[in-house]
Amino acid sequence: MPPPADIVKVAIEWPGAFPKLMEIDQKKPLSAIIKEVCEGWNVPNHETYALQNADSTNFYITEKNRNNIKNGSILRLTTSAAHMAQQLHERIQSSSMDMKLDALKDLANSSRDITFAQEFINLDGISLLTQMVESGTDFGDLLSFTLTAFVELMDHGIVSWDTFSVAFIKKIASYVCKSAMDTAVLQRSLAILESMVLNSQDLYQKVAQEITIGQLIPHLQGTDQDIQTYTIAVINALFLKAPEEKRQFDGDNVNILDCPLTEMAHILAQKQLRSIILSNVIRSNKPINDEMAHQLYVLQVLTFNLFEDRMMTKMDPQDQAQRDIIFELRRIAFDVECESNNSGSIEKRKSMYTRDYKKLGFINHVNPAVDFTQIPPGMLALDNMLYFARHHQDAYIRIVLENSSREDKHECPFGRSSIELTKMLCEILKVGELPSENCHDFHPMFFTHDRSFEEFFCICIQLLNKTWKEMRATSEDFNKVMQVVKEQISRALTIKPNSLDQFKSRLQNLSYTEILKLRQSERMNQEDFQSRPILELREKIQPEIMELIKQQRLNRLCEGTCFRKISSRRRQDKFWYCRLSPNHKVLHYGDLEESPQGEVPHDSLQDKLPVADIKAVVTGKDCPHMKEKGALKQNKEVLELAFSVLYESDEYLNFIAPDKHEYCVWTDGLNALLGKEMTSEFTRSDMDTLLNMEMKLRLLDLENIQIPDVPPPIPKEPSNYDFVYDCN
Repeated sequence: MPPPADIVKVAIEWPGAFPKLMEIDQKKPLSAIIKEVCEGWNVPNHETYALQNADSTNFYITEKNRNNIKNGSILRLTTSAAHMAQQLHERIQSSSMDMKLDALKDLANSSRDITFAQEFINLDGISLLTQMVESGTDFGDLLSFTLTAFVELMDHGIVSWDTFSVAFIKKIASYVCKSAMDTAVLQRSLAILESMVLNSQDLYQKVAQEITIGQLIPHLQGTDQDIQTYTIAVINALFLKAPEEKRQFDGDNVNILDCPLTEMAHILAQKQLRSIILSNVIRSNKPINDEMAHQLYVLQVLTFNLFEDRMMTKMDPQDQAQRDIIFELRRIAFDVECESNNSGSIEKRKSMYTRDYKKLGFINHVNPAVDFTQIPPGMLALDNMLYFARHHQDAYIRIVLENSSREDKHECPFGRSSIELTKMLCEILKVGELPSENCHDFHPMFFTHDRSFEEFFCICIQLLNKTWKEMRATSEDFNKVMQVVKEQISRALTIKPNSLDQFKSRLQNLSYTEILKLRQSERMNQEDFQSRPILELREKIQPEIMELIKQQRLNRLCEGTCFRKISSRRRQDKFWYCRLSPNHKVLHYGDLEESPQGEVPHDSLQDKLPVADIKAVVTGKDCPHMKEKGALKQNKEVLELAFSVLYESDEYLNFIAPDKHEYCVWTDGLNALLGKEMTSEFTRSDMDTLLNMEMKLRLLDLENIQIPDVPPPIPKEPSNYDFVYDCN
């Protein structure tokens, strides 16, 4: 007969004694269980003791988390969180440096547990730590463990960041600004500054008085990738919080935070931040880890987002300064044809301008300013055109004059093409969107030039003109050409070129002819059979294929997935794992210390949720954790990866999938468990792929073509490579 569900068999340790095996009744108060354990070992004052996990976490067992105890768990009888917090609060104020250091080590380790953290914070422990930092008397390991404990305590979100003094901020900033500083202290200081900037606008302004680009750059020039990562994370935080209103900056030691978003790019360029990141991080001998790749991706996104203001700004047809840019485009292209304003009649000059604007490829030949009233791309398109005309003048003149000399129906309209191309590039690079919490997709080539977006445009506008000629396109083919160009750019970006020259070379190999070959090859692989008998057969076997997909989804849920815990305070490597039981009746889940290398056994996952208790699966904005987190609410990519399992009355299990594929697998699998339809895009894609494959196999069978059950053997490696070809 199985034991009652409320009885858990565990082992409990106590220093100097043999572990005790006992059964814990989960219905019994935890204080009564602790009292019973203490009496068994004749330990007095049971109210000053508690149970904690005897693993690397050492987390306390409380009434809230006691259900996580599983059969076979090893627990430890130890000092209660309140008593431990009181002891450490006193010990870290000891006059003995050795005792103080040991106490700070214990505090840094214990502060990861929210139960202990709450007790220590209740003793005003955060204030004590900040006073110790402000005093400036501790250095080396003492300071390192003090800052570590502070970071761990603040990470629980119990205390507001707005409560800290200017003196504390100055002290933390001074550790970052010093040329020679202990690595651990520097790392913690950078982490604290990042959290300050991200979590408080008031602290952001205070940090503004302390940190300059010049003081951050030396940390990027070192060899410690963790320090480099934290440094870029601070710069990204400053980027995110940069004020929109215009401010002045002056000199080499300009405060980075005093600058608006529109001027950040110029300041970063002045300080050669891009080239330093390129040479010391991207092109260093060390491989780039995931966290560094994420921070580089965030920096890339935020840099491109500097163009959002121009992208969403309409041109004012009455603004003379803006009209002068169009005049400049005309002057550069048709310099020999320019005439003074006093020559000829007004009608003649209007006719001449109209003719030239038509040659430049604008839609509105009379007033081309109207072409730039569409947003996006707004004024950004005109900025790109002017950059191309000034910095690649020969190519600009060649394109304009080449097309103005063609027959009308075959000319590639430079103006219209530039506007649509700018809009396309903004879509490809997702200009204006917030960075995703899970993405590592940075492109090294965008760090190789101070004006990488403009140079990117210049390469692509020449590609567009080349593709137009290869397609022998007319004005009616404009949209077709743009589709081909988008495909060429997207395919070239997938290999992540290391430089703009590599990107250009890749595009040279992706001619229109090559695109047609690739499309034909893909079309053959995804051939769509449209005859009536085949369509009827497809419809007949579709339920069988859908059942196959359903089983695959459920099998994937049984294997489980590691999910990253997302924090609005700072990005953390905290994980949890969830998997479905083999009988498809229970979801097992629990926290992990690190990302697992393979499957996590059911027994190691502390919590479980019966599938029968699941009421619904919700996604995106309907998820409770998306409604709670204001910062995440605006992040489109996080919204697209979020889903929640609702159970009982108001309980929910929240997920943020690592990628779109896992999101579709889990939402499909959960819907299948609930007897609902699987509607994800991956289900449709898998259905098409499997149906097409099945149809091809059945057609081969009709032709009596035998398909072997096993793949052919791999040819054996020759034993003797000493051979030549006898030409005689």
